[in-house]
Amino acid sequence: MRKKLFSAAVCGSALLLAITGCSTTSGNGTKDDGATGSGTGADCVIKSAVPISAAFSLTGAAAQYGASQKNALELAVEDLNKVGGVTYELTVEDDATDPKQAIQVFDTLIASGAAVIIGPTLSNTAKQTNPIAQDAKVPVLGVSNTAAGITEIGDYIFRDSLTEDAVIPQTIKAAVETLDVKKVVVMYSNDDAFTESGYQAFAAALKDEGVDIADTLTFSKADTDFRALLNKAKKSDADAIVVSGLIDAAVPLVTQAREIGIDTPIIGGNGFNSPALIKGAGKAAEGVIVGAAWNSASDNEQNVKFIEDYTAKFDAAPDQFSAQAYAGLQIIDHAVRAECSAEREAIKAGLGDITDVPTVLGDVSLNENRDAVHDALVQVVKDGKFAILE
Repeated sequence: MRKKLFSAAVCGSALLLAITGCSTTSGNGTKDDGATGSGTGADCVIKSAVPISAAFSLTGAAAQYGASQKNALELAVEDLNKVGGVTYELTVEDDATDPKQAIQVFDTLIASGAAVIIGPTLSNTAKQTNPIAQDAKVPVLGVSNTAAGITEIGDYIFRDSLTEDAVIPQTIKAAVETLDVKKVVVMYSNDDAFTESGYQAFAAALKDEGVDIADTLTFSKADTDFRALLNKAKKSDADAIVVSGLIDAAVPLVTQAREIGIDTPIIGGNGFNSPALIKGAGKAAEGVIVGAAWNSASDNEQNVKFIEDYTAKFDAAPDQFSAQAYAGLQIIDHAVRAECSAEREAIKAGLGDITDVPTVLGDVSLNENRDAVHDALVQVVKDGKFAILE
């Protein structure tokens, strides 16, 4: 009898209903656990708050990205909770830019009852954590994972971040057409899945455009002194330097290149697309070309409001990583409302049917491979701001 009473008490807890899946059955035999609501779309009403969890790099080498992602999710939760019908409870944990730490974080978030997990920040971390979520049948939405192979991990893995393969070819094509680039030196961090994937995309795009690679130089993501490599690049007499690296490398690399007299264009991968590049490198960043999935100058009405609200709340401008994170929760909200359910399987189904959903990134679809589809663009740093390369 005591065991029966204890079981009933546990399943009577609103918190544990959401976490453990304990449920009651109404008189007509339908499930009523608070996670499944009534209506659909804008009319969807779910009684219980939807538990959204995120694993971001709040410390470590990728903290610059993770901090803005966390800010954006907090803002998105505030905005979506004002809409009504569906409310979200957000939990954000630090993966410390360490795959081992991220694995522990994912285990904890899955056990705690997360309806969906957003993140992690870096692709190399995602390759370690996503199989755990896949095995547990918990949907994951990557909002900054651009390396090849991420969604191939399984059918519970999605992303709203354009792959390097989607952005970099457009970047190289624009650089060739605008700057008449014929020969380049390629530099990349060879100990990170994200930057290695960027390098591979650059190499393929350069080949397709008929650009000669004079030299390929590698460095570690922890490196901060690039003068020896840059002097070697300088001797090659290349038309441009192409770099796939994280922001912690981008700032000193660009700065040191200008200090030693390299005035040729520098073309960066997705890791360069942050206001931190301009802030950190100052005038040295002028003329740097970066492929992007988002541009702050977009007149998309949602984007304009997002930038205003983010800047007012955090006293700093958002970057692409924050925009993709904000859009990520917009996409999840669409998926939740489509099935009007916070159940993991329902969210997975909803994410599998994302087509032209309006977001701060523009209209976003997720294709049959669960990868993002939307317009990319090419930027150049001009007068201390990212502008569209023309």
